Amino acid sequence: MCPKNASYYGNRAATLMMLGRFREALGDAQQSVRLDDSFVRGHLREGKCHLSLGNAMAACRSFQRALELDHKNAQAQQEFKNANAVIEYEKIAETDFEKRDFRKVVFCMDRALEFAPACHRFKILKAECLAMLGRYPEAQSVASDILRMDSTNADALYVRGLCLYYEDCIEKAVQFFVQALRMAPDHEKACVACRNAKALKAKKEDGNKAFKEGNYKLAYELYTEALGIDPNNIKTNAKLYCNRGTVNSKYEEAVRDYEKVYQTEKTKEHKQLLKNAQLELKKSKRKDYYKILGVDKNASEDEIKKAYRKRALMHHPDRHSGASAEVQKEEEKKFKEVGEAFTILSDPKKKTRYDSGQDLDEEGMNMGDFDANNIFKAFFGGPGGFSFEASGPGNFFFQFG
Repeated sequence: MCPKNASYYGNRAATLMMLGRFREALGDAQQSVRLDDSFVRGHLREGKCHLSLGNAMAACRSFQRALELDHKNAQAQQEFKNANAVIEYEKIAETDFEKRDFRKVVFCMDRALEFAPACHRFKILKAECLAMLGRYPEAQSVASDILRMDSTNADALYVRGLCLYYEDCIEKAVQFFVQALRMAPDHEKACVACRNAKALKAKKEDGNKAFKEGNYKLAYELYTEALGIDPNNIKTNAKLYCNRGTVNSKYEEAVRDYEKVYQTEKTKEHKQLLKNAQLELKKSKRKDYYKILGVDKNASEDEIKKAYRKRALMHHPDRHSGASAEVQKEEEKKFKEVGEAFTILSDPKKKTRYDSGQDLDEEGMNMGDFDANNIFKAFFGGPGGFSFEASGPGNFFFQFG
């Protein structure tokens, strides 16, 4: 009846906002200020809709325009502060996500969602971090709420799959990852997770098959390869460790059998079979230093150094100081293993002994007394060579001399 009245659009926008339909409300608020650019409440409502949907930068522009029209407007002043607070929470969350400080990210997203309750992006980031923290029911709940409103949301589908993946429901997880990729073929996280899930499932099944067929060496190698796919998948990895432990017990059975054979008939052939079994048993219990550094057995000295540099920086405890206690413990363990691997593989004599399955203890290498920090300092040149320096509580950056 009166399509050119800015107030009517503004009033309908306010009503839609009360109903939580912010995207529709945004359209009406924008139309109201198009009809009357001096309509202060129209700009306020447009800004509020932008902010509720998580677009804090656009919200700032709307609130600034409202303040240009009425610089004493208390609501515009407060909302402008709120929008800037959301921008700051986003920046902090982005930095902490890269540092794997998922608790801090959840905290920031909770604060941001107080001002942006309809922002799916913030909810998804929170849900993903909850999943990484092992709080699967909470993560599932957030993702499910979004999917009820938008069943094609690829990010929510990815988070649902991630929760199932970490709960060792691999097949169901793959279904969600595939569905997410159907909605968004370029979804990088879903692509990586889907690839890891399929690889884990295949390696585990191949390992089980080799074990049932009595090929314990192959089974051990397959379980070890599976364990290297995703160290964050604690539940699946726990089962893999159990399987590999069972394989190790079979090596011991083989040694006992060959001992009986050799005692019965002490031939050179039986002696060699016993020796081979003992060697395989010893090798099955030791760490795979090539796997730890991510290099093959023919890697050059330079490749080994580059691999150590990359992995030592990746797992250095200071880099994960803001993570959960569980993650910190896991990263500290990896940091030590990387140092051990470099110590052995960078020394030609120790590397030869390791490759042949001989005892490293005979070389004076007591790994129980090993200090990974000393190796790290020596590699990076000690004081002035490299450091993790604090730039604020819980924040660190790399510095090279």
